[in-house]
Amino acid sequence: MPLVEPSTCPASRFFPGGHGQTILPALLRRVSLPPPRSERLPTADGDFLDIDWYGRGNRRAVIISHGLEGSSRAGYVRGMAAAFLNAEWDVVAWNFRGCGPSVNRRPRLYHSGETGDLRQVVARAGNDYPRLGLVGFSLGGNVTLKYLGEAPEAVDPKIKAAVTFSVPCDLAASAERLSRPSNRLYTRRFLKSLRKKVRLKAAQFPLLIDTDGLDRVRGFRAFDDRYTAPLHGFRDADDYWRQCSSRQFLPAIRIPALLVNARNDPFLPPECFPFAEAAVSRFFYLEAPAGGGHVGFGPPPFGKPWWSEKRAVGFLGHWPK
Repeated sequence: MPLVEPSTCPASRFFPGGHGQTILPALLRRVSLPPPRSERLPTADGDFLDIDWYGRGNRRAVIISHGLEGSSRAGYVRGMAAAFLNAEWDVVAWNFRGCGPSVNRRPRLYHSGETGDLRQVVARAGNDYPRLGLVGFSLGGNVTLKYLGEAPEAVDPKIKAAVTFSVPCDLAASAERLSRPSNRLYTRRFLKSLRKKVRLKAAQFPLLIDTDGLDRVRGFRAFDDRYTAPLHGFRDADDYWRQCSSRQFLPAIRIPALLVNARNDPFLPPECFPFAEAAVSRFFYLEAPAGGGHVGFGPPPFGKPWWSEKRAVGFLGHWPK
C-alpha cells in the first residue's frame, strides 16, 4: 500500500504559505556546479535535444526532466544534480525542445505528454550506464510518469526507479486552478515566456504559425487551443489535456515511482493527488506533505540538504544496484 504517511518533509520556518514556498526558493537559490559537458542529441524526426552531462565516472546516472518553461540550468535542476553527484551518481539534465540554448528546427515545441523525447534521452544514457533513475519536476514529472505507465513493457530495463515532484497529473484540473485570480502572477509569467517561443517559431514557419492577436491570449486554455494542440497533433486543449494527463497511466507503472505533491501547492487541485491509485498499487508511491509549494520544499536550515533532494537520492538509492 504505497501511501507514504506521514511525510518526512519538515514544515518551513522561513517562507509562509504555498505562494511563499513556491516563489522565494526559485528567486533565492544559487547552486555551485562544475561546468557540464554539453551534447546535442539528434532526434528521429530531424530535430535535436540539448543535454548537460555531469560525470564522475560512476556506473549509474539520473536523468532529470525540468518543468514548464524551465531548462537544464534551472536552480531546482542544478540543486538536484549537485545532490546526486555528491551521492555518487552521474547526471543527465536535458532540455525539452526549444528550452535549450538554441531554437529547435521542427515546427513544434514541447508539451506535457511528449514521452518520445524522454525515451530517446533514456536510450542515449543507456549506452553509457547499466543503471538509470529518473527525476521529474512539474511538467517534466508528468512526462516521466506517463512514460512509465503508457507502455510499461517498453520502459528501458536499466531504469530502476523514479521520483517526481509537484506534478499536475490532471492537466485540465490544474489549468483551471491556474486560471484563478490568486494564480495570475504565475500564468502571466509562463505565458510571457511561451509567447516569445511562439514568435521565434513563427519566424521559422511564417505560413504555419499565426501570431496575430498573440498578446491577447491570456490563459492556458486559449494558448493550448491555439498553439499547443494544433502544433502537436491534438484536436484542441481538452483533447490534449485528456490524452496527456499522467494520472490515467499510474495503475500500469511497473517500477518503483514516487510522486511528491505538497498539499499547499497553488498549482494543484485535489484531482492531482491520486491517493486511490497509490492505495492499490505495488509500485506507485504518493507522498503529500502539508507544505512545500510548487517545486519549493525549502530552504533547509543553514548547512542542511534540501529535503526534496535528500528524498530523491534516498528513494532512487534504495532499489537494487
